[in-house]
Amino acid sequence: MIESLPRRERDVFEALCSLGEGTAAAVRGALADPPSDSAVRTLLGRLKAKGLIDHRTLNQAYVYVPVPQADAVAETALQRLVQTFFQGSAARAATALLGMEKGLDPQEIEALQQAIDKARGEAK
Repeated sequence: MIESLPRRERDVFEALCSLGEGTAAAVRGALADPPSDSAVRTLLGRLKAKGLIDHRTLNQAYVYVPVPQADAVAETALQRLVQTFFQGSAARAATALLGMEKGLDPQEIEALQQAIDKARGEAK
């Protein structure tokens, strides 16, 4: 569904997902080229109406959160990224991501090794 969102709605949704949760002001602060405060609130309202986000009230402020299906949206976005920039190769994307890391902790290395083993059909 994220592909069908207008650019500004997608930007706001992605900013909220990266924050985990946040007020309209926090979301606006996370945007590279933010629209006005009222525009961000309007975009958040549209995303809520589409069922992509929800909110709760905290100290008279709305705190927005992605709904649980955000994981599926993240997977779709990742697939789009792999198709667009890595010619559909998950291995090329993974190699590029690993090249960005200065160091991985042992748990991350183990998780990566398990994913590689699974891809080879050698899952333990």
